[in-house]
Parts: sequence; C-alpha cells; structure tokens
Amino acid sequence: MDLVILSLSLELDFTRHDQLIYGNTMTDNNETSGAKDNTELTLEERKAARHKERQQRVKETVDAKIAAAQEEKGILLVLTGNGKGKSTSGFGTIARAVGHGQKAAVVQFIKGNWACGERTLLEGAGVDFHVMGTGFTWETQDREKDTQAAEQAWEAAEALLKDESVDCLMLDELTYMVSYHYLDVERVIEALKNRPKMQHVIVTGRACHRAIIELADTVSEVQPIKHAFDSGVKAQPGFDY
Repeated sequence: MDLVILSLSLELDFTRHDQLIYGNTMTDNNETSGAKDNTELTLEERKAARHKERQQRVKETVDAKIAAAQEEKGILLVLTGNGKGKSTSGFGTIARAVGHGQKAAVVQFIKGNWACGERTLLEGAGVDFHVMGTGFTWETQDREKDTQAAEQAWEAAEALLKDESVDCLMLDELTYMVSYHYLDVERVIEALKNRPKMQHVIVTGRACHRAIIELADTVSEVQPIKHAFDSGVKAQPGFDY
C-alpha cells in the first residue's frame, strides 16, 4: 500500500513537470487539420510516449527504494490524531497478520465490554484479546479505579511484549493511559524497546506522547474533516463499532 501511494505521488509530480515543459501540447488545441508527414507522431502517440517515459521514471524510483530497503525488523506503528479510523486501521493490520498465518494479540485500553465487531471477528480467528473493561474515563469518573484497571491491562501488554511467539500486537488507545498519567511513559518506552526483534506493535489513540513518536518507525496522523456524530448522527453497529 505504501508503494502504491509513493507511485501515485511520483506520477502526479511527473505529470506537473510534463505540463510545464510541453505546455499546450498536452491538449488537442494545437492539432492542425492539414496533411502531416508520415514520420510525425500523432497527438495520442505523443501522449502515450510521454506516459511511458513518466511511468518508467516512477518505476526506477520505486525500484531503487525497494532495493535500498533491506533491513528486516519488527515495526512500531503509531496511529494518532483527532480523526476517526485509528483503531479501525490498526485492526486491519491485525487482520492482515492473521491472514498470513501469524499470531496476533490485542490489548484494549479505555474501551469497555460492549459489543465490538472487530473483536468478535478476530477472536474467532484466534486473536487473543485483553480488554481494560472499565470503559471511558468520563463514564467511570474514578481515577483510582481507572489507574488500577490500566495497570492490569498493561501487565497483560508487558507479558505479550516479551512473548516471541506473538508476531503482531495492537495496544489500542494506549496513548490515553500515558496522557492521563495512569502509566509511566518510561515504563512503556522500556517495554517497547525491549520487545522481540521481529515483533510488530501498533499503538493507537489521540495525543501520542512525543517519546513514543520518536521511538516509532512509522507514524500516521488521522485528521478530522467532518464527522457524522457532530451533526447528530448516532454511532451505529457494523460501521462505528
């Protein structure tokens, strides 16, 4: 997926470059109706030649990046930002791991024990889930209870972060536990640093601590443009949870 995005980005760059060089030859406006030399390329042929040249440059750039990327290691992925879809994206990566026959696990912080479509599906595929179970902090309104629940969930996470048999681990909404000081960030960083070399970890949640971002290999920020909930549309099963 990342290579597809890179290829499209490069193609757009090269398209803008060609438009600057060739100007109006990218359109039909300069075609004349008179007879032309048989050796002269038609407009469509010139477009096809430019497209082939542009795609060849894209291919060379992508191939060079693939050739340069030879290291194999477990990836720490952070999905943060105020937009919708961070956990959904993380679950998609867990599903991908399962599809490749890998062992995956999920620790869910913040969220409670209500129905979760991803959990129902993935547990049926053998994914181990550990759920903090207290729900959102504005529901409990009990800092001591939340801290104790966070500690229990993190102990499960620490065990999984030491388990070499776990190929991919999702720490859903972990960022809140650090932001609210339920968990010490140094303790979290230490566990992430010392995990098995080939173990992939996905951290989701808003306002990710800068220390986790600095440690991460890949960071994606989801930004909100519009959200149906802000217009009074209720959360719906199968789409929102």
